[in-house]
Amino acid sequence: MKASDLFVKALENEGVEYIFGIPGEENLDFLESLRTSKIKLILTRHEQGAGFMAATYGRLTGKVGVCIATLGPGATNFATSAAYAQLGGMPMLMITGQKPIKKSKQGRFQIIDIVGMMKPMTKYAKTVVNGNNIPSMVREAFKVATTERPGAVHIELPEDIAEEEVDYNIYPVQEFNYPTACKKSVAAAVSMIEKAKRPLLLIGAAANRGEISEALTRFVDDMGMPFFATQMGKGVVDENHELCLSTAALSQDDFLHCAIERADLIINVGHDVIEKPPFFMENEEGATKVIHLNFFPSEVDDTYFPQLDVVGDIATSVDALTYALTPQDHWDFEYYARLAIEIKTRLSKYFGDTRFPILPQKAVRTIREILDADDIVTLDNGVYKIWFARNYRCAKPNTLLLDNALATMGAGLPSGMAAKMVKPDSKVVSVCGDGGFMMNSQEMETAVRLGLNITVVILNDNSYGMIKWKQAGMGFENYGLDLGNPDFVKYAEAYGASGHRPTSCEDFAKTLEKCVNTDGVHLIDLAVDYSLNHSILNDLLANKQCMI
Repeated sequence: MKASDLFVKALENEGVEYIFGIPGEENLDFLESLRTSKIKLILTRHEQGAGFMAATYGRLTGKVGVCIATLGPGATNFATSAAYAQLGGMPMLMITGQKPIKKSKQGRFQIIDIVGMMKPMTKYAKTVVNGNNIPSMVREAFKVATTERPGAVHIELPEDIAEEEVDYNIYPVQEFNYPTACKKSVAAAVSMIEKAKRPLLLIGAAANRGEISEALTRFVDDMGMPFFATQMGKGVVDENHELCLSTAALSQDDFLHCAIERADLIINVGHDVIEKPPFFMENEEGATKVIHLNFFPSEVDDTYFPQLDVVGDIATSVDALTYALTPQDHWDFEYYARLAIEIKTRLSKYFGDTRFPILPQKAVRTIREILDADDIVTLDNGVYKIWFARNYRCAKPNTLLLDNALATMGAGLPSGMAAKMVKPDSKVVSVCGDGGFMMNSQEMETAVRLGLNITVVILNDNSYGMIKWKQAGMGFENYGLDLGNPDFVKYAEAYGASGHRPTSCEDFAKTLEKCVNTDGVHLIDLAVDYSLNHSILNDLLANKQCMI
């Protein structure tokens, strides 16, 4: 059999359902082998969109998402997707083509060192130089991609290797189980938690992977311990729980940080320094102590240097703490309880505001009211991410898909498309800024061609709003960040989608309700008012009082 046939068989053996991407000349043997496979090719309009879709598939399923591109420019277009998956902890395999390696075909035309480019951005990057090695390379790549910390892997398949005759030799997939934390570490954690006066639970991104939600919910309920989440840890424990304080949308100075400053111990489950810090540790006597509970040890950083590591399977470690601990009479959660009420009051201030263009707080509230607990919102990257982190309470894991690791623009629409493919029974709304949407807006055609039922909400302020907010916060004049946009309604219709432009908050609610309950691809061009960003996120929070 051909090496390309063997490659596809190896992918089938791993349970691959889809391959996202744009094949090129150097992939044609592979494409022919794929033609008769049960694996479905999802042809996209840009390799970056394919990579974002594959990464999101991995994020939601825990299985490896697979994408394909040709050599040279096709492969370099995977760079941002690779970084997105790698920093976001999303298992993804990129397959790229290459010119023949045994003889020169076209000199150095289109040839760059793609494997060398990929190595700093992946967990594994290799070229196939012998077709008989394909099964072991695929098995190794899948194992590396899915084991903690999950991430991106890359295999380059030159076209002369792809057409080689090889022997069939597929390796069985073996289940991998994580070791449990050592008893000494668990005992030390129990002792620290018991002695603490105001312990606080933090839930990070790694807790959103695997069956960890039930273990953490048991811990919260049995201990009666208040908790908060990082942006990528939202929904692991129901954020409507009475003990939920909020989400760390900012690294400092938010209302939530009043609780963090009062805590003498933070039990950090699943956070690591790749995600933007939910708070900054202080290296001084009497400062808040931190227990790092994760699949892997902590990395020492100026912002993060825990006093104890509990390393092993997260769910097992959390259960071990739950079974070993009993609530302590001296634990004092009274301030946290008052603060939880204060935070909800503060964050809900503009929920009833009907000015138009719409405030981001009102837009978030409207989306939350219309969608059910199992429905999914995917975010691109912009200042609205802060408002979603603060105001969009998630009842279930992975129902608000945002990126707080690479924090790239352009991923919102492709990730929403992948989410709909993985979760066809859930309504999916992709929220993008006008800047981020245009970076991969061509995938609207892909969504229409695939027959996906998805709603895209563009928060339109005719600028790069996140950087404008930062610019104002630094005291600089408004410069260099305003832009023009196409008519998004006509743009959507040109792709065969339905375009909508609400003219009031009430109109937006009615439009969104109709879109999410109507088949097809819908785009809502929603004018947004970010005029309060600076006064709230810079001025108000910096001058807040924690005495309540």
